[in-house]
Amino acid sequence: MAEFRLLRRSRATAIVPERSVAGRTLVLLVAIMTFLFGVTLGGVVLVQKSAIAWSSDVGREVTIQIRPMEGEVMESNLRTAVALALATPGVTAARALSLEESQGLLEPWLGSGVDFSAIAIPRLVVVEIDDPSEADIEKLERDLSAVAGATLDTHAAWRQQLNLMAGTIVVSGLLVLALIVVATVLAIIFATRGTMASNREIVDVLHFIGASNSFIAGEFQGRFLAIGFRGGMVGGIAAVLFFSAVGAAAGGVVPDEASAQLGFLFGRFSLGLDGILGIAAVVPVIAAVTAITSRLTVRRFLTQTS
Repeated sequence: MAEFRLLRRSRATAIVPERSVAGRTLVLLVAIMTFLFGVTLGGVVLVQKSAIAWSSDVGREVTIQIRPMEGEVMESNLRTAVALALATPGVTAARALSLEESQGLLEPWLGSGVDFSAIAIPRLVVVEIDDPSEADIEKLERDLSAVAGATLDTHAAWRQQLNLMAGTIVVSGLLVLALIVVATVLAIIFATRGTMASNREIVDVLHFIGASNSFIAGEFQGRFLAIGFRGGMVGGIAAVLFFSAVGAAAGGVVPDEASAQLGFLFGRFSLGLDGILGIAAVVPVIAAVTAITSRLTVRRFLTQTS
């Protein structure tokens, strides 16, 4: 019995040596898979956080558009629209854009050298809302019917498109995560079966002295758990460092205008505490997947060859 206990303490190293080529290769493989998992998960977190911020910003602003009408004084209509907006419950501010600001909004589409003097450009009133759920938008829309050429744009279509785009990216990211898990499981299965085949004599000796399949599978599970945890730690830390490096590069290397756009889209690649915790949670999950997969593979291998 003492000999059996001693054999149990030392068998994990004999079956799957820590410093073997297979062990180091599997650590590297798990680290790479964890890194890809962490980067994908971090990207999903960034997109989701940005989408929430986009939707919130768009929902807190509506726009009144006033088209030029014959016989109407545009400046008077603008003042009336601003007054009606400010009188609406839930509205915190309303401001009419100047003619130069309205023309500036068209420059990205028409170019900077266009003569706008012959174009009847609609004027805009930007209305800021404190809480979209409490603002009486229907009242504002009814009141604006008294202003000739005025229409209210709540940006609902933009919000729907943004949410659809973000949802598509999140679902695609989750599918990628699932594929990474499947690839990791398959790699562990092949690594485990290869280790079993190369150590067949040791397994036969264990069977000869009375070791059960459950005992042998447990030895593999413990060793692969350590390998998975070590590789997961390396990959997780690399993923966090990746986002830190990309964020620093986006702020210091990318031009200011492009950096501002990236910051608008991805929040300057700041994962935040929730993103870092999400990547940290990947490490024990990968380690558990590695251990469980190796145990099930060993049990099945021993059952088939017994």
